[in-house]
Amino acid sequence: MTRILIIDSAATGAQSVSRRLTSELAERLAGASGKVEIVRRDIGSSPVPHLTEETVFAIRTGESKTEAERGALMLSDALIDEIRAADLVVIGAPMYNFGMPSTLKAWFDHVLRARVTFRYTESGPEGLMKGKRAVVVESRAGFYSEGPSAAMDSQEPHLRTLLGFMGIEEVTFVRAEKLAFGPEAAEASLGEASRRLREIAALELPLAA
Repeated sequence: MTRILIIDSAATGAQSVSRRLTSELAERLAGASGKVEIVRRDIGSSPVPHLTEETVFAIRTGESKTEAERGALMLSDALIDEIRAADLVVIGAPMYNFGMPSTLKAWFDHVLRARVTFRYTESGPEGLMKGKRAVVVESRAGFYSEGPSAAMDSQEPHLRTLLGFMGIEEVTFVRAEKLAFGPEAAEASLGEASRRLREIAALELPLAA
C-alpha cells in the first residue's frame, strides 16, 4: 500500500490550476491501482492558522499551558502524523507575489518542529522525516524557472529548503508557467505539466503494486 498526502494551498477554489493538477495526479494513481491510499488536506479553503504570540511558544518548545497552546500542539501533531504516515507528499503551490501562499507557509510553521521533524546535532541540523518523496506542483503566471526573472523566484528554493530541513530531499518540481502569457502559452504549459504528471504516476504505480 502506497500512502499519498496531498496538500492544496490555492485560495482560488475550483479555479485553481495547481489544485486541478494535483487532482489529476491523484486520479491517475488511484484509478490505476487499488493499493493507493490518498489523504487530502486543503489549506486553501480551510487554512492552518498563522502562529501568534499565543501559540508560537508551544510549537517551538512542545509544551503547553494554555488552551490556545494545547490547540496549536494538537493541530501540529495531526499535521505531522499525516506526513509521517505518507510515502509520497504532493504539494499544490501557486506562486503569490513571487513566493508560496501564506497558508502554505503557516502549514510549514506547524510541521517544522525541533526534536520532532528535525533535530540539531553537533554537525548541524538533521531532518527526521527521511525516506519520503515529494512532488511539488507549482502554478505561475510568469516564467521564473530560467532567464532574467529566475532571480525573483522565492517560491521553489524556499520549498526545497523547508522540505529538505525535515529530511525530505527527493523532491520533484512540476511547473505550470506562463499562465498569463496568453491562451496558447498557457495551454502548452499545462500540457507539459500533465505529461510530467503521467511520468510521475507511471513511476509511482509499481511501488503500489
